[in-house]
Amino acid sequence: MVCSTSRLKMLLLLGLLSGFLPVVGMELVGGAKSGSDHAPKTEPLPSSSASNCSDLTVKLEFSTKVVEHEYIISFTGYFSANARSLYIRSALRNAADGSLEWHIVPRENPASDFPSDFELVHIRQASPGSLLTLEDHPYIKRVTPQRKVFRMLKYTASPEPAAPGNTTRSWQSSRPFRRTSLSLGTGFWHATGRQSSRRLLRAIPRHVAQILQADVLWQMGHTGSGVKVAVFDTGLSEKHPHFKNVKERTNWTNEKTLDDGLGHGTFVAGVIASMRECQGFAPDSELHIFRVFTNNQVSYTSWFLDAFNYAILKKIDVLNLSIGGPDFMDHPFVDKVWELTANRVIMVSAIGNDGPLYGTLNNPADQMDVIGVGGIDFEDNIARFSSRGMTTWELPGGYGRVKPDIVTYGSGVRGSGLKEGCRSLSGTSVASPVVAGAVTLLASTVQNRQLVNPASMKQALIASARRLPGVNMFEQGHGKLDLIRAYQILNSYKPQASLSPSYIDLTESPYMWPYCSQPIYYGGMPTIVNVTILNGMGVTGRIVDKPIWQPYLPHNGDHIDVAVSYSPVLWPWAGYLAVSISVAKKAASWEGVAQGHVMVTVASPAENNSESGGELTSTVKLPIKVKIVPTPPRSKRVLWDQYHNLRYPPGYFPRDNLRMKNDPLDWNGDHIHTNFRDMYQHLRSMGYFVEVLGSPITCFDASQYGTLLMVDSEEEYFPEEITKLKRDIDNGLSLIIFSDWYNTSVMRKVKFYDENTRQWWMPDTGGANVPALNDLISVWGMAFSDGLYEGDFTLADHDMYYASGCSIARFPEDGIVIAKTLKDQGLEVLKQETAVVEGVPILGLYQTPSDGGGRIALYGDSNCIDDSHRQKDCFWMLDALLQYTSYSMTPPSLSHSHSRVTPPTGAERPLPQRLEGNHLYRYSKVLEAHLGDPKPRPLPACPHLSWAKPQPLNETAPSNLWKHQKLLSVDLDKVALPNVRAYKPQVRPLSPGESGAWDIPGGIMPGRYNQEVGQTIPVFAFLGAMVVLSFFVVQLTKAKSKPKRRKPRIKRPTYLQQQSTTTGSSGTTTTAAAATATGKNPTV
Repeated sequence: MVCSTSRLKMLLLLGLLSGFLPVVGMELVGGAKSGSDHAPKTEPLPSSSASNCSDLTVKLEFSTKVVEHEYIISFTGYFSANARSLYIRSALRNAADGSLEWHIVPRENPASDFPSDFELVHIRQASPGSLLTLEDHPYIKRVTPQRKVFRMLKYTASPEPAAPGNTTRSWQSSRPFRRTSLSLGTGFWHATGRQSSRRLLRAIPRHVAQILQADVLWQMGHTGSGVKVAVFDTGLSEKHPHFKNVKERTNWTNEKTLDDGLGHGTFVAGVIASMRECQGFAPDSELHIFRVFTNNQVSYTSWFLDAFNYAILKKIDVLNLSIGGPDFMDHPFVDKVWELTANRVIMVSAIGNDGPLYGTLNNPADQMDVIGVGGIDFEDNIARFSSRGMTTWELPGGYGRVKPDIVTYGSGVRGSGLKEGCRSLSGTSVASPVVAGAVTLLASTVQNRQLVNPASMKQALIASARRLPGVNMFEQGHGKLDLIRAYQILNSYKPQASLSPSYIDLTESPYMWPYCSQPIYYGGMPTIVNVTILNGMGVTGRIVDKPIWQPYLPHNGDHIDVAVSYSPVLWPWAGYLAVSISVAKKAASWEGVAQGHVMVTVASPAENNSESGGELTSTVKLPIKVKIVPTPPRSKRVLWDQYHNLRYPPGYFPRDNLRMKNDPLDWNGDHIHTNFRDMYQHLRSMGYFVEVLGSPITCFDASQYGTLLMVDSEEEYFPEEITKLKRDIDNGLSLIIFSDWYNTSVMRKVKFYDENTRQWWMPDTGGANVPALNDLISVWGMAFSDGLYEGDFTLADHDMYYASGCSIARFPEDGIVIAKTLKDQGLEVLKQETAVVEGVPILGLYQTPSDGGGRIALYGDSNCIDDSHRQKDCFWMLDALLQYTSYSMTPPSLSHSHSRVTPPTGAERPLPQRLEGNHLYRYSKVLEAHLGDPKPRPLPACPHLSWAKPQPLNETAPSNLWKHQKLLSVDLDKVALPNVRAYKPQVRPLSPGESGAWDIPGGIMPGRYNQEVGQTIPVFAFLGAMVVLSFFVVQLTKAKSKPKRRKPRIKRPTYLQQQSTTTGSSGTTTTAAAATATGKNPTV
């Protein structure tokens, strides 16, 4: 492709003159847009014009490393520097090693003049005992190592996808995925895949602020005035022409500059508050720039903590944070975010760029008190990169919350360039400042600013959001940002509590996926819906008495039972309401829809002891609607074992596919609605009913289920579980196990140094806990090996890929075993050598000998059903295994396969043993420390729900629960916008010689552009076109209305008449008459 700037300039100019192209910005179909977010090292963002001729792919590299001898000491409150030093000195005086060398690292930032709740201390050769002594001090809350964060974005030409299994990687592992910039370098439109056909992309003629109708609020006089907004990023240049109200720039790094050397911070600030060219939402807001990343994209935990404290001190109203990571247990970062929102700071954060995989939400956007933002493109499709819900904090016993909260434009959004001009970027870090800018603008429209807090703002945003059709709640949250509707709600807002989601409708598809994907029935596991309570009345609150369950008798509400658990304290601004729904016994054979609602009353202390007598109360209603079917047959019911799945955080649990070095952590929850979503959808399409077991094996009635499905299990098993499973399988329950790799030598190879514990971390299990699985199935003479294999093969005419799986080491002699030729991946990891192994047993089928006993199926790899890194699915094989376990139908393609071998006896090599010195007990629900040798805990009691006593209502339920639910019962149709008066935000004119050119992909718009010119060009173009059109219409009308003239008849000359009279010649008369009849003049 050859770029021609002058040619594109001419096309743009001709387009503007002819009216065929939009005035501002355009989408070039087939051309790459400007999409760089960060350049490597100290280089600024790549030029837009320089990237038009090639497709660029952004490669994110993120790593952290501990700072040797430095520790963050967190205190229980804010103390002066002298007091903090005194407490530390007092604590270390009691340390066993009295000769300890230590000193407080001096602060060189604005926070040094104010009290703080932490101190950075340099301790040489600190022993575990001295650190424990520090934590024993009554005013010291926690001691954590100082963390250094590296953030790197590299731009390369798009490579061809490599064939699986044919690439060689270095196996040196590091702990990635702390907190990373959430932006992408690509400028193409990202779609969900549901509209994969070719279509004409719409050109976008306006800025994102105008697309969301911010100009309507500008014309009312609202431009963000009086609102303090903080941008935590890479800084901002002092004399950038786009900003007129930069209140303060602070540097929290070790570089002696306040300027932005990368461009990301400038872009984010521009989306929020640029006053010209690429217009921001709130140009008159007070910008507070916090430079927390260096030009080399390095940051420290202590920098963030100091900057957060300073933001609280400065009474920041809105804070944008375009970073994130999977560690929702990252202390003290998470604690400080809670403290920020408790101080009325509205935090807006990007939800993550790990889509389209589910269960990939980033922290802090996944917190209840933070507004988590996902991304869409300008066609209103969910951006492919945008992370999906649910949250995984609550697993395995509970269920995740709805996130993101809201979505908005995050693909191809234009913002301020590094020095001047504009550029386009994509990513949820782009969507986040769009919402932050909108929040800043909205806050400026409220006269009583005390009504604006993190809860009330989120209530307004989610209540006004426009729901996207065909998209579920874990993709879009509550829908697309609607600025004007949010304005209407905020300006009629009264402090109250609300719920997210505001109703439970298990029949609404697809929005209520996964609840709508499977009806409920008697005897099934309770359906758990995790509802968030938002408390706009105050930072803290409580639920009064107990929630009340009121079934609608005309709508069969008495056919369901409801149990409710909730947060004892709502802080900060939010809490949870867990609703468990089950079918009553009398509806075991009934089919239909049942409805009711739960009433919840929230109380919160009134500020300044207002008229309410010191406490505000708000009662909210949670409508419930479910679809009930008769209990399915046992053969159709599959139980997914969630209880024995562990994930990061808190422990280091590695990925199941060792090829994925850049994503080594197993952090997606291993749930049927996260990274096993496609498998779940497939089973539902095949007619199976899938339920989730979030408690030990001893807590379910095996007679109700055909198959127990265990996939990628990392947890240990209680002895009572092993005994019960043996009894259940003897009585007809079947078992399918998808295992993964486990090799202690490989586990030692992929260790890394952990900055939280200052210890070398090795995986406490492999991809699966094979020794624990072997304990579970040993009673049938079965076991997995510690072999580690990889490769492509064909099974039953299906192409398969074995990704870091183990083999079957032992199997009953009357069972069916399938073996394949694979590569020894363990040898490659340990010695960088390649070897091919023939006859690796990977699949086993066995019918237990007891009368009426169940069947067992083993497979050594789960990657073929895991969405995280699946290359070739094996859903067909899962169908065949379920046919075998549920109906005792042995697949002929397996029983008569040429790959069938004699079952192994296990005599060739010893079975794998647990890694010596592992710390699984720290994160296990089964193990506990016991004199250095972990032992099983006492078996916990099975969870028993306390069903709410129903208070039936004899009334009709609303037919549409979504439209029925309105915040404050506000009818938006009746909330009219005030009279619009002519007002435009002030626009700073261009300085002499200053360039106002647009940085447009494919060329540069000629001439200069500012806000007023941008608004007058289309007006003059329209008026000119109307004048020309009117002229032609008038001319055409005149032409049609003018009367036609009759053609005058030609009189004959006098001398001819006399001649005709005198001659009387008949011949002459005939000739003249003929000439006249033909319309011709006679010849004279």
